[in-house]
Amino acid sequence: MSREQQAVARARKAFETGRSKPLEHRIRQLKSLQRLFSERQKEILDAIKKDLNKSEVGTQLYETVGLEGEINTAIRNLKKWAAPRPVGKNLLTLSDTVYIKPEPLGVVLIIGAWNYPWAVTIQPLIGAIAAGNAAVVKPSEVCVHTAKVMEDLLPVYIDKELYPVVTGGVSETQELLRQRFDHIFYTGNSMVGKLIMEAAAKNLTPVTLELGGKSPCYIDKNCDISLACRRVAWGKYTNCGQTCIAPDYILCEPSIQDRVIEEVKKSIKDFYTDNPKTCPDYGRIINQRHHKRIMDMLDGSAVAVGGDNDESDCYIAPTVLRDVKPEAKVMQEEIFGPLLPVVSVSGLDEAIKFINKREKPLALYVFTSDDKVIQRMVDETSSGGLLANDCLVHYSVNSLPFGGVGNSGMGCYHGKFTFDQLSHLRSCLIKKLNMEGANSMRYPPHTAKKLGWVRFFLLKNLDLAWMGRLALLAALAVVAAVVLQKYLL
Repeated sequence: MSREQQAVARARKAFETGRSKPLEHRIRQLKSLQRLFSERQKEILDAIKKDLNKSEVGTQLYETVGLEGEINTAIRNLKKWAAPRPVGKNLLTLSDTVYIKPEPLGVVLIIGAWNYPWAVTIQPLIGAIAAGNAAVVKPSEVCVHTAKVMEDLLPVYIDKELYPVVTGGVSETQELLRQRFDHIFYTGNSMVGKLIMEAAAKNLTPVTLELGGKSPCYIDKNCDISLACRRVAWGKYTNCGQTCIAPDYILCEPSIQDRVIEEVKKSIKDFYTDNPKTCPDYGRIINQRHHKRIMDMLDGSAVAVGGDNDESDCYIAPTVLRDVKPEAKVMQEEIFGPLLPVVSVSGLDEAIKFINKREKPLALYVFTSDDKVIQRMVDETSSGGLLANDCLVHYSVNSLPFGGVGNSGMGCYHGKFTFDQLSHLRSCLIKKLNMEGANSMRYPPHTAKKLGWVRFFLLKNLDLAWMGRLALLAALAVVAAVVLQKYLL
């Protein structure tokens, strides 16, 4: 039996004991996970520094603080999330108990990504624990140091049988995918996402795919261009552009292209100094393979800002490309790096057509002072999320579902959405063995008269809530009448 098979078998055996289901256990595990981030912060920060050259403050800002907030939200709301959820009734079920009961799915496989290795791996784990599942955690092998820290630390703080960590590369992941899971949660690219889905189909395993794509950014000429470009530059060059919801390219009218480029250039200097290579807040490309992939995208495009690179240091300067054609190499796939193409469009109409001709993106950004422009983007395009006049920050709002649509993914998570995504929302209807007369209309022999009664009870549009209030008022009236009669006599 392989190491991967053993981990899955142990997780399923532990789940079958039932110990992951009590709310007290779930909360205890979440609190232990919370302690990990406070007690072992140095190991976490050091590993990410080695993998991605992220600063200590940057790692906390973009990774661990959000996870602490997610854990707090889960602990605070778990009893409410896990409680039975009453639902509306029809006339046939008025006397029955009808509700939805969230229950654990079983054993979940979580395959993390390397760009935000803690955030995108542990956030689904928080939801899996909160929902009462077991979970096999597979961190990305690309972040070598972080994967090792995760492998070492997670078993110290949370149940190592229920939540085992499996490290390794492609072959280990393939072996995991040959096992049967009750849900697979994958963060990464669409090419691998298709392979995940294919493997899951063999066991009819449901999947959550958090992918990516080319997230467009439309800058309207009627807005504060300086402020818009500052926010775009922050969203684009954070983590050296290796963010699934980074603005992938700018769409704007030719009349403002030079201004846009100049303002982005100013913001780069403000954020990362005249020499980003020496700036502690500017990261590195994850490895030389990705460095080469990104540099190859420059073919056929004009560099307006940046372009400097050092393959030995996996460094690519914050770069802006001007007059980029739709057929350019840099426009054919998600960049996932610090290149920002500027594509000219005649206005909003052409921008919307440009966006709609391509795969649905994970995020869509629009900068404008005109609410009608925002509303048209909302109404006439489709994307995983839409953000007006800022970048990235919708990810931090755990009351919003985060996920893609079409080629950018399926399913969503964050806060209660993760809990629901990794739960089975079980339908429950509890009857009593009485009132059999009301069931006669469903029993053979079937007649037109019985069908008429069924149509009345199932299709009559009655406000049951109003009827309930009316019944309560009637009952109060009866009680009042009895009390008055008593005192009057």
